[in-house]
Amino acid sequence: MVTPVQVFPLIKLGRYSALFLSMAYGASRYSYLKPRAEEERRIAAEEKKKQDELKRIVRELAEAQDDSILK
Repeated sequence: MVTPVQVFPLIKLGRYSALFLSMAYGASRYSYLKPRAEEERRIAAEEKKKQDELKRIVRELAEAQDDSILK
């Protein structure tokens, strides 16, 4: 096998600093996006509740019209 090549220390420093900076950027970006996503999920859940309630009311009205005595 070929013996490993010594990597220049400046290259090592650059690689590790890029790794650290990308991790820091990811953490800051996550903390920025998380509250927005939670808000969107909350709004979507409220809209779904409203739509479900509206569907329930429409279904009940349709059943009430079908249950006529004059059939």
